[in-house]
This record gives sequence, structure tokens and C-alpha cells, in this order.
Amino acid sequence: MCGIAGTIDFTRDVREMSDLPGRMAQALTRRGPDAEGVYQDACALLVHRRLIVVDPEGGSQPMTSPDGNTVLVYNGELYNTDELRRALTDLGHRFRGHSDTEVVLHAYLAWGCEAFGKLNGIYAFAIWEKDKRRLTLCRDRLGVKPLFYARRGKMLVFGSEQKAILCHPEMRAQLDEDGLRSILLLGPARPPFSGVFHGIRSVTPGQYLVFDESGLDYHLYWKLIAKEHTETLDQTIEHTRFLIEDAAKRQLVSDVPLCTFLSGGLDSSILSMLAAREMNAKGETLHTFSVDYRDNEKYFTKSIFQPNSDSAYIQTMVDAIGSTHHTVVLEQDELARALMDATEARDLPGMADVDSSLLLFCKAVKDAGFTVCQSGECADELFGGYPWYHREEILFEDCFPWSRSTALRQSLLHDGLIRDGEEFVRAHYACTCQSAPKLDSDSPKDARMREMFVLNLQWFMATLLDRKDRTSMYSGLEVRVPFCDHRIVEYAYNMPWSMKALDGREKGIVRKAFENDLPEEITWRKKSPYPKTFSPVYTQIVADALREKMHDKTSILPQFFRWDVLEDLMEHPNDLPEPWYGQLMRTPQIFAYLLQIDHWFRTYDVELI
Repeated sequence: MCGIAGTIDFTRDVREMSDLPGRMAQALTRRGPDAEGVYQDACALLVHRRLIVVDPEGGSQPMTSPDGNTVLVYNGELYNTDELRRALTDLGHRFRGHSDTEVVLHAYLAWGCEAFGKLNGIYAFAIWEKDKRRLTLCRDRLGVKPLFYARRGKMLVFGSEQKAILCHPEMRAQLDEDGLRSILLLGPARPPFSGVFHGIRSVTPGQYLVFDESGLDYHLYWKLIAKEHTETLDQTIEHTRFLIEDAAKRQLVSDVPLCTFLSGGLDSSILSMLAAREMNAKGETLHTFSVDYRDNEKYFTKSIFQPNSDSAYIQTMVDAIGSTHHTVVLEQDELARALMDATEARDLPGMADVDSSLLLFCKAVKDAGFTVCQSGECADELFGGYPWYHREEILFEDCFPWSRSTALRQSLLHDGLIRDGEEFVRAHYACTCQSAPKLDSDSPKDARMREMFVLNLQWFMATLLDRKDRTSMYSGLEVRVPFCDHRIVEYAYNMPWSMKALDGREKGIVRKAFENDLPEEITWRKKSPYPKTFSPVYTQIVADALREKMHDKTSILPQFFRWDVLEDLMEHPNDLPEPWYGQLMRTPQIFAYLLQIDHWFRTYDVELI
């Protein structure tokens, strides 16, 4: 797991920018604290920062082909490395080590861009071919690993994070009208192709780009396909179990210590149970980690989005699998302070304390001696775990279900600040719905479920994956998400809703598949999201900080937001009719998000254009 960056320029010798390699490498040090590598020629600069997970000696990068022509910088993990290595060996390829980086390189040498469809994993990489003067950028099917780029005529800059691109002397931290709309009306989500900063775009999941002197070409090597589901219920249960077990087992490969996140929910419990079995068979003990907040039990508030707390369920699972468990307890003041680090980790305002808590949590896991962990993200998006899949008044509401109206957001803003805001949000929503593959035989509900699947995949899940990658890699921790295996995604997309919601329960098919492996109270526990703080102490901290910023003439916030509306929200924090975003972002998180906006503008010296 690593950070990559670089530039291709057909108009000048990139070696003249002598400080650029060091600046890019420095920007990505947190993603790759263990080693640094640079490749340069007249047209190309490739930079790599490495977090060592597999093959410490043989995985050094940039990695060059045996003939010296093809150079690779790679961020990720392959989970079918052994199968691909065997196939390539049969074709005559020879390997110096056992790293997946070398397998990716040789796969490209053997099959060209057709190799991308053969990869199972999480990855983002760049390939430079000296003879063809050609750069290829590629990102994994689900977008677990980030990859951004900016083009200026015959020059292209790329990086794992926007901050690496901004190191280039021709790039500036600018925010245009669409970027402002994204921050204020969609945030913390962003359009799939957008890097928010003016001119910076994201390689979309399942996409590869080819850049040479003739221009830039875009290609999709993976997309969802609508098919009839032909398996019986029993076959579907068995197939679901196989796919999840296989993905989880594949993602246990590591040459460094590995652990799991355990919330006591269904998804993390399945992964922890499977990991514990594998490790116990080798005479090893699994370490599990959970996060909580000081005095959270005292202030916990039940809701449809958060029906119960985690602690009792965590203990049940620890007892069942025999793991060594660690609870990370966060203080309210450190949670607030970490909002700024979380902003810099994501290069954008994010999910407020939902981000900062994860950042602190991941740091604690890393400090405990672990470099790799598994996490249960994405099962809810794939198997209907969220309330908006089940409450028909939300399901058929013609809007993003996790951010159902721009009215609240617009009410916080000065009149005239945002032009055509509603139209902007609406266009992105409608375009996503239209892109969902459907069958002529789909009922209206089936068709809507396909739209909801794609909406969640491209927007909500994408936001959570970006959060997970950026806050974990900030501490050099690699987090793997087995439910994001593309085989599971493809299978789930075409599974009838009656099977997904078996027995009338969210993720019913997954519960049934593992009901004999988990304690009954875990199997049938009602979905509860990532824990957040309920402490009024935290609310007071962020409210006081926001009050100060709103009266600070050097802050951007008074230019955007109405103090009278915010002041009323401070006086009546529980009157918010629905979350700002998702399930967790309510009044305290609105205050925190605005503080992140202020910090982002200051730290990145963002210019409005």
C-alpha cells in the first residue's frame, strides 16, 4: 500500500523541475512511510512512497520491466496474485520476488490493457512506456484506492491525493462554481469524476486512461450488467456465503501484523469470525479493535439510524471467537482538534467528527503495532442495510436518500451565493439513476432498487471508501474491505430484493448465510452504523469554535453562511428534522463541517474563481 504521483510533459524536460520529485514524495509520506523511489526521463516523472505489506525486498518501486522500457508505480493489493503468477509463468514470465507489484507489471507486459479485467484487488497505478511515450492510469473497479489527475494541454499530472498534484508549479488550489456547489450542497460527497479543486479530476472506478502526444483517451474495463437471477434461494444463500468467505480469506495475506475492526455488527462480526478461524488454525490469535467515546453510554440517544450501542455486542463476539480485543476511547476535545487533520487527510472538508474519530482510531491501531486490518464497509450498500432501502416513503422519493433536500443547506447560505444549486444536485442525481442497467422484466420496485444500488455505489459508498482510505493511510495503516470484492458486487446487483431482504430483514440473505457461525444476538441484531459521539461537551466545543469563526473577518465562513440561522441552530440543536448527510451528520456535525471548510480555505489557500 502506497502513494503514487508524477507528471508527463511533452513540451519540456521534466528534469528541469528539480524540486518536484521531493515535494511530491513529501506530500505522500504518510501514505508510504517506509521507502521512497523516483523514476525520471525527459518526458516522465514517476514518484512512489511505500508502505511495506508484502515482499519487503522484492517490491521496491518504481518497478521497471526486464527490458527497461516499461515503468510501474502501484498503490494497492492484489488478491489473486498466485493465480496470475501461475498463468504468467506458463507464458514464460519469470519473477524475482513474490510481490503483487511485479505481477501487475508482468500482466501488463503479457496482456496489455486486457490485464486490468483479470485483476482482483484494490489498486491505483500508473504505467509509463518509454518507446511509445505513453502513460496509462488505472483504478480498481470499486474505487477503493484513490487516483486523481489534471491535464494542461500536452502535460498531465497525477497523484493518489490532490495534495500531490498541487505540488506541481502549474497547479493552484482554486475553486470554481461547480466546486463550490459540491462543497456546500453535496458535501461531503462529490461527483464521481471530480476532485473538487478546479482542473483536478478523479479517475472513476473501473476506468483507465491513456495519455500520449495525441491526447487523452478514456476507457471503462468494468461496469455493472443487469442479468436475470436464475439460482434458487438455497443456491443463493450458499453462493453468497462462498463469495464472502473467499474474499475475506484472500484478503488475509500479509507479511506484517493484521487485525480486524469489530463493532459487534453483522458485517464486522462475520469478517472477524472468519479471520479468527484462519489464524487459530495456524496457532495464532486474532486482535480486534473497536472505537468508543468518553461518556458515550451516558448520552446515547436511540434513533431509527442508531437503534443501540455496540459494547455488549462486541463482548459477545470477543467471547465467541476468542480474540484479543482493544477498545480505543476517544476524548471530546481531541475529537474536535482532529477535525483539522482529517481535512488535510482528505484534502477536503469531510464527514466532520465521523472522519476525525476514524483518523484517531486508525492511528491507535497503527501505534498498537498493526499495519493491515479488515473492515466491514459496503455490505449495507450491496445488500440493503440502510433504512432508505426499507422505508418506501424514502425509497421512492426522487432524490439522494442520504441528503434528501437542499433546502436546509440553502437556508444556511446567503441569498444569491449559489446559482442553480437545486438544478446542479438534481442533474447529478438524475444522471446516476439513468446509468443503472435494467431489464425489461424489472418491476417498478425492482427498477428502483437497481437505481438505489447504483446511487449508493457511486455516491454514498464512494464517500465512505474515500473516508476509510484517506483517514487510515494518514497513519500508514492499510484497511481492506472484503465486501467490495467485485464478484460480490456483481452478484448482489442482480439478486432479487425478496432474497436480499430475506425474512423481512436488512441484509437478510447475509444473516441467513452465516446464522450458524455467529451468536444469535449478533446474527439478528438490528443494523447500527459506525459509532458517533453523543456528548453535549463535543457539541459545545464545536459550537463555540464556530461562533468565533463567524465573527472572524479573516474567515471565509461569514461570506457563505448566515449567522442568524446558525445561532438559532445552536440554541435549538435537537430541532434538526433529519441528518445533514447520511445517518450520522446532525447538528454538531454541521458545525464541525463548517469548521473544516474554514480550515481548508486557510490551509490550502483556496482561491474562488
